[in-house]
Amino acid sequence: MDKLPKIALPVIFALVLVIILISKSAVTIGSGEAGVLYKTFGGGVVTDEPPLGEGFHIVAPWNKVFVYEVRQQEVYEKMKVLSSNGLDIQLEASTWFQPKYEDLGKLHKEKSEMYKERILLPAIRSAARSVVGRYTPEQLYSSKRDAIQAEIYEETKKIVDGQYIQLNEILVRDVTLPNTIKEAIERKLKQEQESLEYEFRLVTASKEAEKVRIEAQGKADANKILSASLTDKILQDKGIDATLELAKSPNAKVVVVGSGDSGLPLILGNN
Repeated sequence: MDKLPKIALPVIFALVLVIILISKSAVTIGSGEAGVLYKTFGGGVVTDEPPLGEGFHIVAPWNKVFVYEVRQQEVYEKMKVLSSNGLDIQLEASTWFQPKYEDLGKLHKEKSEMYKERILLPAIRSAARSVVGRYTPEQLYSSKRDAIQAEIYEETKKIVDGQYIQLNEILVRDVTLPNTIKEAIERKLKQEQESLEYEFRLVTASKEAEKVRIEAQGKADANKILSASLTDKILQDKGIDATLELAKSPNAKVVVVGSGDSGLPLILGNN
């Protein structure tokens, strides 16, 4: 050490100090993240400038950077809610969301890094209780799940829109009813299906009977028209034509002309 120039120690000290300052000042923002700058001597959280983007940044060592994930995220929530008639319903839902990038500073300043627990989850629970409370267990079990999902999304969106949170989607994954209620609903649905099937059979039988009646009426009308068109003169002409055809037959016979009740020929065979 005695052999080193006097200037060497200050230079080494300065280099070490610079390295420490750089290590304290260097901030790397990862993919899908953004940073909120906090100025210790400059007014606190920066809200009037865009957040720090991805990559390497140098900030003053006395300032801080709070890193947020700005990609779409999912939060899963399992909750108990009441139906319109006061029964306990267990609802499972997934929520897709992300913080609004341009408002990240305001989000940090007003809501903090706990914004999911403080804002988003309470909003989802409140909306779910409000929406499910409008429906009966039968509706929740059968035909209203899509409507419930859309309504929960709309209700939650109204709450979080002014909270610097972008709500992308809410998916209702499962609706669980008490076993006794579920079994009662299944029995009711089965009875309704059987009733619909019986009504269908009745309608089919009625249509088949109507078809048969129409066909019979058509035949009756045709016979009536045919009977009305067959006069005595036409019947006599038909009988004469038939007699002439039979007379041509090689079989032995006796034809008596004009001896029938209606004046038609009589045919007397030998056999």
